[in-house]
Amino acid sequence: MAGALQGKTVFITGASRGIGLAIGLECAKAGANIVIAAKSAEPHPALPGTIYTAASEIEALGVKALPLVCDIRFEDQVEDAVQKAVDRFGGIDILVNNASAIFPRGVLDTPMKRFDLMHQVNTRGTYLVSQKCLPHLLKASNPHVLNLSPPLDMAQKWFAPHTAYSMAKFGMSLCVLGMAGEFADQGVAFNALWPRTAIATAAIANILAGEEGMKMCRTTQILADAALLIFKKNSREFTGNFLIDDTFLYSQGITDFDQYKMDQDQQLLPDFFVPDDGYPSPPGVEVMDIPLGS
Repeated sequence: MAGALQGKTVFITGASRGIGLAIGLECAKAGANIVIAAKSAEPHPALPGTIYTAASEIEALGVKALPLVCDIRFEDQVEDAVQKAVDRFGGIDILVNNASAIFPRGVLDTPMKRFDLMHQVNTRGTYLVSQKCLPHLLKASNPHVLNLSPPLDMAQKWFAPHTAYSMAKFGMSLCVLGMAGEFADQGVAFNALWPRTAIATAAIANILAGEEGMKMCRTTQILADAALLIFKKNSREFTGNFLIDDTFLYSQGITDFDQYKMDQDQQLLPDFFVPDDGYPSPPGVEVMDIPLGS
């Protein structure tokens, strides 16, 4: 797929590591310049990577990267990052709203500062970055916005264990629902992408599953592959979709899902928020029937 995004500019929040970085690397392989908008300017003792190490990985693929310190809770920082991206590359073609905060606890165990952080980053941050990028996306030839958020499945089981986190995460999906409708006539695509299984990231290792649980995850590459296929689609025709990674990839002709397993001998751990209906597993894909984090 080299060259599929040649010369385009992709603005990714939270791209210093994990899923955001994986999508950035895949888009870079396809010829895109990557804007890395994240808070990680200094190494974190428990989390790998900074915006600068991410930029080095991306530029090693022969494209340009722009690392920007940006906390998406703050409007002035987002405005500054967007302007620097446009000044450097001349515009923005694709936005990936990947930055997210997670604290999956019950009501009595969720301090309000955690509630506020999740809503400021997930829902408000996604809305804010989308709003500031839109004037430039509206000038692009095939503009896409992709939110890393789940299908809108209003089932009590997704809210009861962690109401605050679920509200914040589904808020990102509500942005897709509303903005896809609002900007359909202008040709800006808004879609959501979500993994069927847990993905091997630092957040999974540190917060939910531990090192053993990482063996039951898929790699970030599955979301990167899906994202690139989304960005290749006509933005006027492919918008307002809520996609599960392997269901979407299977619809696009991908049949080898073992390539994404961290450990071929382990069963896969399910992610939150995957609806029971409408998103069938591809043939041969089996996922454990236990809640993530249990």
